[in-house]
Amino acid sequence: MTEVTRTFFESRLQRRGLTALVPTMGFFHEGHLALMTAARQAAETVIVSLFVNPLQFNDPADLERYPRDFERDLEMARAEKVDVVFAPSSEEMYSEPPLTRVRVAQVEDYLEGPRRPGHFAGVATAVAKLFAGLQPDLAFFGRKDAQQLALVRQMTKDLSFPVTISGQPTIREHDGLALSSRNVFLGPEDRTAALTLSAGLFAAADLAEAGEREGGRLLEVASKVAEGVDIEYVTLASQNHAQPLAELDRPSFLAVAARVGKVRLIDNVAFDLVAGQVMADRGRRLERESVLYR
Repeated sequence: MTEVTRTFFESRLQRRGLTALVPTMGFFHEGHLALMTAARQAAETVIVSLFVNPLQFNDPADLERYPRDFERDLEMARAEKVDVVFAPSSEEMYSEPPLTRVRVAQVEDYLEGPRRPGHFAGVATAVAKLFAGLQPDLAFFGRKDAQQLALVRQMTKDLSFPVTISGQPTIREHDGLALSSRNVFLGPEDRTAALTLSAGLFAAADLAEAGEREGGRLLEVASKVAEGVDIEYVTLASQNHAQPLAELDRPSFLAVAARVGKVRLIDNVAFDLVAGQVMADRGRRLERESVLYR
């Protein structure tokens, strides 16, 4: 049975054995559900937090527009056998406007950081509060938000949180488009254009696995394939600090951000080095239409 809790205290009372946390802002799709499944396989107690964090929104209008459907999310969490859905009020998370912000220098200085001022400090502050208040042993995040994953890992290390961070593969729609709640706003023509983002990343991944290590060449291939989109950046960056790289010589990710019509999308492929060979994580594709469209 899934318990709904509203406070940190009552959430901690539900912990039994190894506890895993899946932090979310709700309106679940298969990307969230995959994290819950992985958490369920790893821990005795699974807590899913559901809180639309105002600190990570630059535009109040974006915060207001963020989709919310608690009953829908609760039903999906129950189907995944989640033990606890922690749905705090704003007062529980921030009893007053917080004077403390957690900023992870360097990790937030590139890619999304300059384009979304204050976003990562908002993310880090909220995640730090969840770690402190819920005291999980494990926490699960998606690789789609590669820079966020790097940020959380560095923060966890720097602040000595006793939490093991698990990064899970990107979930993609059946045609390769990285799953995002924003995909529902793409019209047919824009969706066709958006598919060139993942196609470009996959082409660069093929090249990297074939032996290409020069970052500029990988960027060129990924950018060349993308058509009908307004690219903001294509960058090869390290997995640990999200710092731009000139050469694929360590665990890294190739990230792209672009506007497709009025929708801004991000995507990436991760590169892991196994015995000196590059292994690209292209994510996992759905076999059927996403729950976002139902």
